[in-house]
Formats: sequence, structure tokens, C-alpha cells
Amino acid sequence: MAERREFQTEVSQLLDIVIHSLYSNKEIFLRELISNASDAIDKAKYEGLTNPAIYDGGTDWKIKLSFNAEAQTITIADNGIGMNHDEIVKSLGTIAHSGTKEFIKQLAEQGKESANLIGQFGVGFYSAFMVADHVSVVSRKRGEAADKAVRWESDAKSSYSIENTTKDTVGTEITMHVRDEDKNLLNDWTLKRIVGTYSDYIEYPIAMDVEKPIIGEDGKETDQTEVAEETLNSQKALWLKDKAEVTDEERNQFYRHITHDFADPAKVVQFKVEGTSEFSALLFIPSHAPFDLFHKDTSFGPMLYVKRVQIMEHCEELLPQYLRFVVGVVESSDLPLNISREILQNNRQIPLMQKNITRKVLEAISKMQQEEPEQYKKFYAELGKVLKEGIYYDHERKEAIAKLALFESTATKAGEYTTFDEYISRMKGEQNDIYYITGGTRRELENSPYLEGLKAKEIEVLFMTDEVDDIVFSQLNKYADKSLKSVLKGDLDVEKVAESTAKSYEELIKGIKESLGERVADVRLTARLKGSPVCLVTSEGAPDANMERLLKAMGQPVPTAKRTLELNPDHALLKAMQNANKDKVAEYAAILYDQAVLLEGGKLDNAAAFVNKMAELMADRI
Repeated sequence: MAERREFQTEVSQLLDIVIHSLYSNKEIFLRELISNASDAIDKAKYEGLTNPAIYDGGTDWKIKLSFNAEAQTITIADNGIGMNHDEIVKSLGTIAHSGTKEFIKQLAEQGKESANLIGQFGVGFYSAFMVADHVSVVSRKRGEAADKAVRWESDAKSSYSIENTTKDTVGTEITMHVRDEDKNLLNDWTLKRIVGTYSDYIEYPIAMDVEKPIIGEDGKETDQTEVAEETLNSQKALWLKDKAEVTDEERNQFYRHITHDFADPAKVVQFKVEGTSEFSALLFIPSHAPFDLFHKDTSFGPMLYVKRVQIMEHCEELLPQYLRFVVGVVESSDLPLNISREILQNNRQIPLMQKNITRKVLEAISKMQQEEPEQYKKFYAELGKVLKEGIYYDHERKEAIAKLALFESTATKAGEYTTFDEYISRMKGEQNDIYYITGGTRRELENSPYLEGLKAKEIEVLFMTDEVDDIVFSQLNKYADKSLKSVLKGDLDVEKVAESTAKSYEELIKGIKESLGERVADVRLTARLKGSPVCLVTSEGAPDANMERLLKAMGQPVPTAKRTLELNPDHALLKAMQNANKDKVAEYAAILYDQAVLLEGGKLDNAAAFVNKMAELMADRI
């Protein structure tokens, strides 16, 4: 007897959106279901490497497509791994996926384009309800008896039924009752066209019984017909073909097939390596960031094939983490079929493969930067934050990766970018350092008092606005023999305060330092400031205020680092303070310190006291 169960809340939301939204391309339902069938066969082949019982259902791998125009049904069957009762409940009744809520939000927001998102979020099965008002799934897991099969059915309203049944063959069969408005799908030429458009590169034959004219003895067609099975897809392994034999459109379609993306990739990287390590690769650099790029539990890396057998869906060992947005296929003829992650870590071929793949991908990104600057700017806006991680983690290639970085600067208009190389080409004759400032936005940074002295000298400063920049560029130190110098740290050494000026302020500096005590590491005059009276400066090598905030946000311990208070000797306030008594100096020193904390984006220990004191000073002036 059938058991009825309610859908998980997220599934009900998803089905409601799928059914009631208007889609520009319903045909992708077939791509998603065929892709799932292909995955099921991949799993059977992989498990069969260690469990021979998996092969009891035969190894004539196939995906069978059929339709019944009178009954208004389309059926997709595979002889892959199959599912038992618990697996069907888990796979079709719930969505155990970290991106589910984000997916439902995007699906609701993107209107007619939302259907293209379905496969990206691992919920492709539900696309069947784009064209069907009722779906049934009958599945028998490989290695289990015929009477252990399971039937799942739903009209997508709020629940589904599940019951035990009998199935003579292993694998999964999905039957969809097509809505009246989608009856145009119920013919062989439409289904052939959809398969050819979206699933031509599936490794396994997608077969369908079609009516064909009988060929007579004279080799000509007769008036009689017969039903014969026809394979609808080419099954071309594009990554094994010569690069010149594959068209751009074929590569782009294959990319859309493996990623379920709605846009073409930004760059395609296809190559073969022969010699000590032999492998073929077809890799893609996306044009936009995957939705789960920053999820800590997201797997990355290309699919790994060995002798046409998919060994891993995501082989993380083949790419450094800062290139985790790269997708595709790598096939090796050298690796063993029974390879595991533990064996991968000790296999001498893997580091060689990773080195080659990393070099080829970085070369492709560099070529995009040089030859397609507008395309590169779009790519960098989406994925530059991840790419920059390589500066920190990949010591061997950190300068090559830094060469790819883009920045706004005091010499560029808002929205325009420069590079380290272009910055160096504009450096003043005696300038030896590359100056940069980190922070939240360009607007905040270009008005920072820390830039005043450099602006007066017409020295360019790079704006680094990604939160990772503090960590990343602290590892670079130098680029093209030029030192990187944060304007928030140390002595800029761009202009010295005159000795006579320094001498005239000795007593005031001493008084301010005594009054501030342990709050500062030191107090000194600076030529860094031209209009502002004061700023706080971090010592070289210590974390600045931005770094401290980032570490706190990450839950990391923040080392205590006192900063140096720098004063502008040309400011009217400093000049006036030279004639003040000790108590006034202490009072104003506290205010100046609080102002400096605010200027660096910090939080005051006692904001109320600062506000009250400023109000008193304003009242005295009125």
C-alpha cells in the first residue's frame, strides 16, 4: 500500500515557483533529467570498480527516451545505480543542499531566466514539473532483487506517495504526464532536436524507438515502415579530440551541459600533455561567480576521468584553491582506475598535472587581460577576489598573479582600473615604492587624510577595497623590485619635517605623549598630513585597523598593537596648543586622539564623552 508523505518546506516552495512562474525555455527539463541519468550510470560504473555485484544488471549502459502522444507521457529510463526506498525519500522529498534557500530566492527574483538556475543548484529533477502535472519514478537499485523496487509519485501540490513495487530491470524510470499546453513536445523530431541541442555530449547513448521506412533490396525506401532504435547523441568526448576539431559552439554547449550555466564561459582552456605525464584537459573559466563559491563545504576541481571512466566528480588535487572557480574535465591514461583521494595524495603524477593545469589557466587569464580588456574587467569584478588569494598561498607564482590584479587609484577615474605595471610606468623619477591604501570604498579612501601628503607631491596611490587585500598584499612585499608600502603604516619618508619646526614643538609633543600614556606607541610630527590635524599610524609589519576588523569578523584573535599618533605641525590647532597650559594640552590631546580613531574607522571607548566635549568647545566659540 502506498505511503503518503508531505514535501519538505523548501521543496514545496521550489515546486510552487517552478509550476506557477513563466519560463522562456521549458525544454531544459529534458537536459536536467538526462544529466541525472548520466550521473546515475557514472555512479554505477564507479561503484562497480570495487563491487562486482553492481554489474549483475549488465553493462550495456544506456539512457532510453520514449513518448506516448495519446497518453501524453514522456519517459526517461536509465540502467544506472538506481535508488532504494530511503534514497528516493532523501533525493526527491527533501533538498539536503546548503544553497537551497539562496536558490529559491534567486529563482523567485529572476523571472523568465530563472529556469536556467535549476541545474546549478542540484535540484534538476524538479524541472520535470515545468511541463508535467504528474510525475512517477520507478527505481531498482543495482544489487537488489526485482521485488525491492520503489515507486514514487506526485502531482507537486504538497505531498508525494511512495510504495514498494517490482521492476525487472535495474536503474530508474521517470514518466511525466505532459500538460495540454506542452503537447508540442510529444513527437520524435522535437525530442531529437532538444537532445541534440543540450545533451549531445553525454557519454552514454541516448536511444529512442523511431518509425523508419523499410529499405528495399534496391537500396531505396519503400512505403512500409518499421520501428527501430536510434541513438540521438554523438557521445563525443570533446576533451579527447584535437583542439582544432572542436568548434567554439561545441565547447560552449558542453560547458552549459556540465555547469547548467545560462551564459558562455569567459575563457576555454583545452590542451593535451604528453611525456612523463600524459593527460587531456578541457577547462572553462566562468564569466560570473558560481553561487556557492564562498561556501566552505563546496567541492571544487574538474571531473577526473581515467580511460573514459569518471573517477571523481570534483578532483580538488588538480587545482589550487584560488582557481576553484575553474570547471571542466581532465582525463589521464596513467592513473589507476581504482584511485582514491588517499592514493592521489601520494601519486607523483598529480603534482605534475596540477602544475601544468595551473600554468595553462593562468596563461589563459593573462591572455584575456592583454587581448580582451573589457571582458577581463567583467571577469575580475566577479572572480578577482578569489584569484588574488594565490598571491598569499602560491609563493612560486605570487608575482605572476599580482600582475593580473586590477585597482582603482588616485590617477584613475571611478570605475576605471590600473595594474602594478601601469602604476610603475607612471612613477616619479625618485619614487621607489608602490603606495597603496586599504579600506571600504573608493569614496572613503580618496578623501582619507592619509593621502594628503602624497597628493601634494602628485604621487599615485592604489585603492585596495576588497576585505582580503590587507592579508593578501602583506605577503607580496615587492613587485618588480619595487616595495609595496601601505600609507597607513610606518613613516612614508616622502617629505621630512624641518628640524627647526621639530625643535619648536618638542615640549608640546612631550606633553601630549605624557597625557595619552599607554594609549599610543609614540607621538610625532609628520609631513603626511596637509589639511587634517592628526592621524594614527600602524608600525610596519603590524596589523592596521582594517586588518584588525577583518580578523575580528573571522573570529580570529587580534594582537594588541599600539599606534603612533602623528600631528600636522602646520595646522592652526597645533600652533595654538603650543601656548596652552598642561591641563588644556591633556584635554585637547584626548580629543585629537579620538578624532584620529574616528578617521581610521575605529570605535571610541567613550563616544558620549567625546560628543559632550565637542559640544562644549562649540558653545565656547559661539
